[in-house]
Amino acid sequence: MELVRIGMIGLGNMGTGHAKYLINKEVKGAVLTAVCEPRPDRLEWARENLGPDVQLFENLEEFLSSGAMDGVLIATPHYDHPDVAIRAFQHGLHVLCEKPAGVYTKQVREMNTAAAASGKVFSMMYNQRTNPLYTKLKDLVSSGELGEVRRTNWIITNWYRSQSYYDSGGWRATWAGEGGGVLINQDPHQLDLWQWTIDMMPKRVRAFCYFGKHRDIEVEDDVTAFVEYENGATGLFVTTTGEAPGTNRFELSGDRGKIVVEDGKLTFWRLRQSEREFNQTFRGGFGSPECWKCEIPIEGQETGHKGITQNWVDAILNGTPLVAPGEEGIKGLMLSNAMLLSTWTDNWVDLPIDEELFYHHLQEKIKTSKAKKNEAYRTFEV
Repeated sequence: MELVRIGMIGLGNMGTGHAKYLINKEVKGAVLTAVCEPRPDRLEWARENLGPDVQLFENLEEFLSSGAMDGVLIATPHYDHPDVAIRAFQHGLHVLCEKPAGVYTKQVREMNTAAAASGKVFSMMYNQRTNPLYTKLKDLVSSGELGEVRRTNWIITNWYRSQSYYDSGGWRATWAGEGGGVLINQDPHQLDLWQWTIDMMPKRVRAFCYFGKHRDIEVEDDVTAFVEYENGATGLFVTTTGEAPGTNRFELSGDRGKIVVEDGKLTFWRLRQSEREFNQTFRGGFGSPECWKCEIPIEGQETGHKGITQNWVDAILNGTPLVAPGEEGIKGLMLSNAMLLSTWTDNWVDLPIDEELFYHHLQEKIKTSKAKKNEAYRTFEV
């Protein structure tokens, strides 16, 4: 194979953006050959803007069975991601899936099983993994520069959303339409980076989610979560869509100092001697290890969505290692599911979570959801 033929599933905001850079040949070794979209107005846009060489489909099964593609890029509603991916794998297609991996880990685990059985290349659109700030942070942690991680703290409150935003679609901020609020809609990238940069998942979570605290919505819009790790480290994750001005600050504390990512900079307060060694040898009263404030130089540019798509294509053509393996999509979702479940049960939640219990609670929320049926968000019949 010299060229990967890509089929686009979904032409909403994200799908349209992907289709544009593919049709402009901004991903080497890839060509957009087909689109599946059930909405007539979006199909008309595709007909006018993507050219005669791109086949258009309304029906998903006809699309997957057409033989017009080698892999698919899924940009459908959240609930549909796992089901659509599973069907693509069953048709022998490679898959690149938009975030989040799904709404609940039970369905995502089924997707991962199907991916493994297919032997196809499966990637997740975690484009923030191409951000040199976070790749450098991951390098500092994995190389041992920070020492053993002791505390993580991410305040991500710059997701401000007005009531008019939520009122723009009957599916928005509903359990039936999106399956959650700030955790599933705005925070998937941070939840992924939180565990990816330190290569460590918490062992248990205690969270406090507030539903419709700042806006007239039924899902969570304000969350504070405390986590514990196997090595004794602790962490805090704070997020909301109702705060202005907001903050985006990721802080890691380790045995050899502290790293902060904020305002596009990575700052390392580096200890000349590890805290543990200093504590064992120091005999004074109020001393502390010598510390250097280092502004870490960041090299490279964030390649974003195109970078992840290019990496997926390169993996198909040349076996290039994936930046964001699809199977890892369950990790960030596990964290958000745990936060909701902890709130619903008013208790600690161990990881991995009780997936059946979470599914049960979610279904109860869906039963009373106010999602408007005449503004169906889930348009793909699976």
